[in-house]
Amino acid sequence: MNKFFSALAFPLVLAQIIYAQPSRLIKADPTYSSFSKAGFNRLNGIVKQYVDSQWIAGAVMIVAKDGNIVYHEAIGYSDIKSKEKLRTDHIFRIASQTKAITSVGIMMLMEQGKLLLDDPLSKYIPAFANNMVLDKFNIADSSFTTIKAKRDVTIRDLLTHTSGIGYAQIGSEEYQAMTAKAGIYAGLGVSGITLEDQVRRIASLPLEHQPGERFTYGLNIDVLGRVIEVISKEPLDKFFRINIFDPLGMNDTWFYLPADKHKRLVALHGEDSTGKLYRITEPIPLAGANMDADYPLSKGKMFAGGAGLSSTANDYAIFMQMILNGGIYNGKRLLSDNSVKLLSVNQIGDLTVGNNKFSLAFGVYTPKEAARLGLPAGTLEWGGAFNSSYWIDPENGIIAQLFINQWPNSHGDIHDKFKVQVYSALVE
Repeated sequence: MNKFFSALAFPLVLAQIIYAQPSRLIKADPTYSSFSKAGFNRLNGIVKQYVDSQWIAGAVMIVAKDGNIVYHEAIGYSDIKSKEKLRTDHIFRIASQTKAITSVGIMMLMEQGKLLLDDPLSKYIPAFANNMVLDKFNIADSSFTTIKAKRDVTIRDLLTHTSGIGYAQIGSEEYQAMTAKAGIYAGLGVSGITLEDQVRRIASLPLEHQPGERFTYGLNIDVLGRVIEVISKEPLDKFFRINIFDPLGMNDTWFYLPADKHKRLVALHGEDSTGKLYRITEPIPLAGANMDADYPLSKGKMFAGGAGLSSTANDYAIFMQMILNGGIYNGKRLLSDNSVKLLSVNQIGDLTVGNNKFSLAFGVYTPKEAARLGLPAGTLEWGGAFNSSYWIDPENGIIAQLFINQWPNSHGDIHDKFKVQVYSALVE
């Protein structure tokens, strides 16, 4: 057994053990891994009800335990307009699920001796030297005053979303206004801007708060994507392909899809003012700019490390299994046990994200959140803006993913129902 979590873990989780996993994901009968077929059939029925009620167009789900894929289903439609049936190999916009991949890239550079987590960001991007912090803001004209930051923003601050950098288009009212004026975007569906352009503009704005003071979900990981480019001297898409995707066999994960994969991209759906589901065909209005719903089909040059990728359920399951395996998959080691441990334990101290903590890549379940649905404390989780969610459960050796591409979704409780049904189907 690989003793993966140690006393470095947050106090509520003293220790966790990740068991030795098969070298790669393989398909297996659910009963082989102590799951009930009847339980997964019940899950199918619940998802079908959501599709039949026109609450969602469709969903792809995957569950693996101890390296065995025990459930991989596609229910509903990839496009409600054409009525194309959803398949398990359909490609989804994974949005913020990109973030954990960028975090892995940063940890790889750390292992190569090219950075340390507590290095100042300005060591790699000098424009972030002498950061200022927002003091007063006038919403009428977006003018503001600032005070000096008490310390430099570090790589660790960015990984933990405690730097004070907010989110363009979807963040606080103040940060949305500032970024709209500065031409900064959430990183999706905009043209004519590169990651270098984006990060240079982010550096020109004040932080929302002092570094380390609060958890503020923001464009931190996009900035880290640029750090990877600066250190590696490669564009982020090429770095990912060479160092992560090709070694893992993640052949369906891209910022912008190759032409031969275009037909596998699911449509993006939305809800009108009455809650009726429809296929989005027009750009989505967001603060500062409109977002092209079909951006993965374009030939873009923005590689948003915090949101830009598209992928399949199977590809992302490979990535999760690599984390669960302690940094290795199919004989290819991407990270050491120690680096994955750092990615997997509380890194924000007494701060919280809802009921949870946050590591250098994932939300981390606390006992309080574990009591809500039954997933164990120490479970790692996150999701994406287009209604996707995933988790990695080291205690039970489970990884799971639910993909829905919809914006917005007033029936998002399906994600919690998915969790409940998976653990209800576990009969050991």
